[in-house]
Amino acid sequence: MAAFSLAGKRIWVAGHRGMVGSAIARRLATEDCDILTVSRSEVDLTSQANVRTWLSDAKPDVVFVAAAKVGGILANSSFPADFLYDNLMIEANIIEASFRIGVEKLMFLGSSCIYPKFAEQPIREDSLLTGALEPTNEWYAVAKIAGIKLAQAYRVQHGADFISAMPTNLYGPGDNFDLATSHVLPAIIRKAHEAKTAGARSIVVWGTGTVRREFLHADDCADACVHLMKCYSDLEHVNVGSGNDLTILQLTELVCEIVGFRGEIVHDLTKPDGTPRKLMSADKIRALGWRPSISLRDGIEGTYKSFLQSETDVGAAI
Repeated sequence: MAAFSLAGKRIWVAGHRGMVGSAIARRLATEDCDILTVSRSEVDLTSQANVRTWLSDAKPDVVFVAAAKVGGILANSSFPADFLYDNLMIEANIIEASFRIGVEKLMFLGSSCIYPKFAEQPIREDSLLTGALEPTNEWYAVAKIAGIKLAQAYRVQHGADFISAMPTNLYGPGDNFDLATSHVLPAIIRKAHEAKTAGARSIVVWGTGTVRREFLHADDCADACVHLMKCYSDLEHVNVGSGNDLTILQLTELVCEIVGFRGEIVHDLTKPDGTPRKLMSADKIRALGWRPSISLRDGIEGTYKSFLQSETDVGAAI
């Protein structure tokens, strides 16, 4: 297929304040395009009327759907209705209104939690809907699966050039470091930093530490999304990952080394592990000519620096 050009296009990054959305906006700043953003206070993305009105006025040519209600195991288990309803509304409103106003191309961003809990590793795109989901985040997963299928439905029924990308576990500047709602990597960064600052002898991590996870820097994800927007147009979603994984214990040890915490790592076995392993196949996106450029160590070092800066900014504002 001919490459889809972003030059001169009006591009809406829905969710531009989030970690992924802000990374996509940074990446698009290197393209010859106009970046459109709108704040949550201006447009409620769970409101169909709000979204239709804003899109009709803004008239973007291209849309990245990076807006979502996100969180880790604790947040998902505590607010299942919010995670299902809010995400269903956000994606449905944006996709439907984008088709209604004639958007040229749209990308929906999902999550690796869409795959079955015991999917064959590494997980290929065709593993979707072949088994039961991981119960600890099934509400978010069901919403994201619905988003993929909705984008596919508009392609099948209306010929809309709507595609989906499925990022692995992401991290980077702008991540959420709140222990009550964060994902595992930023949570470990905060725990290690606070333990170091307090002179604690140990930090506690959830579960056995034996489960394996794959991580990708948000800027690498953004680069992959722009690459796919330019070169991919098909029904099936595309995995976006590093192609490598490590155990949560190995991750914790790496974070502690970077942060400078030298105490003991204690496992809270009363807390769930989640999916035993979640490594996504990178074969499809590699065949499309993309691969990541930021190593895990370099990425965590940069993320820790951004965390320290955010803590400094908060302290200065108080």
